[in-house]
Amino acid sequence: MTIELHTWNTPNGRKISVALEEMGLPYTVIPVNISKGEQMAPAFLEISPNNKIPAIVDPDGPDGKRVSSFESGAILLYLGEKTGKFLPKSLTERIPVYEWLMWQMGGFGPMPGQVHHFIALENEQDRAYGLKRYMTETRRLYGVLDRRLAGRDYVAGDLSVADFAILGWAWRHPRHKVDLVDFPNVKRWYDTLMARPGTKRGMEAKLD
Repeated sequence: MTIELHTWNTPNGRKISVALEEMGLPYTVIPVNISKGEQMAPAFLEISPNNKIPAIVDPDGPDGKRVSSFESGAILLYLGEKTGKFLPKSLTERIPVYEWLMWQMGGFGPMPGQVHHFIALENEQDRAYGLKRYMTETRRLYGVLDRRLAGRDYVAGDLSVADFAILGWAWRHPRHKVDLVDFPNVKRWYDTLMARPGTKRGMEAKLD
């Protein structure tokens, strides 16, 4: 059974293609061109009530029934539960996975996303305030991640869905105007992940 990945070439989309490749799950990409407003189509709304990519449809869900899921963090947790991979069985070991997944969803995504928005504005006056505010916060978050990775290979113990979530946004560090040389622990973690065959396939998968 092949999972449908409804997505576009964005950090949130990359989280899921990386996870699917790392987990060895067969999938088909169904591009949703957000620049053309395709995420507003009624058919997409049925599987993503918030009109945001990514979303998945799994024809072989729990009890063999078709299920859909939206929101990248929820999708990662679902896939981890489905496969038993990259999501610890012990609740104690899951706690840091949950923490760092939510850290990404609540901060290391929304803040760099604002950098993406303001850096694209043509009016310098409009750009200046937003860039100062959100680039400062984005760099602070990279610092948080760098401290977390000091003496650790991955953010929550073993490699987990939390790493895939964070990687989706760290992948865009050039667009954030962040040089990973400034955050050596993040750079080591990033280079290690990007060298993994499954992650490499997920990053190279055509999503648009």
